[in-house]
Amino acid sequence: MNIIIFDGVCNLCNGFVQHIIKNDKKAIFKFTTLQSAIAQELLKNNQDFMQIDTVILVQDDSTFIKSKAVFEIAKLLKGFYLLLIPFSILPTFITDFCYDLVAKHRYKLFGKKAACMLPSQAIKNRFL
Repeated sequence: MNIIIFDGVCNLCNGFVQHIIKNDKKAIFKFTTLQSAIAQELLKNNQDFMQIDTVILVQDDSTFIKSKAVFEIAKLLKGFYLLLIPFSILPTFITDFCYDLVAKHRYKLFGKKAACMLPSQAIKNRFL
């Protein structure tokens, strides 16, 4: 199972999730917010991930964060998302620096919700 853990109050993160849902025709991804008890349970065996405020992809026994999570999601979505894959050969400190730069300013640039989004009935089964 591919579970994407995201910041539920971040407008950029919510837009990212909505975009994935729209383009994930085979419904291979499930979603939960960083703020949820489910995310805390999924991450309990790795205390380092509990302190991270970023997108996380949990895939069976593997966990990916930041740019590595984005690259793995792109691989699974296929299509034009595969255009991101050449950037994955760059050192992680470079791709994570770019990721962190956007993440640091995401609330200022894209805004923040007062509470996590509530999925519509049409996509409710995609959320844990």
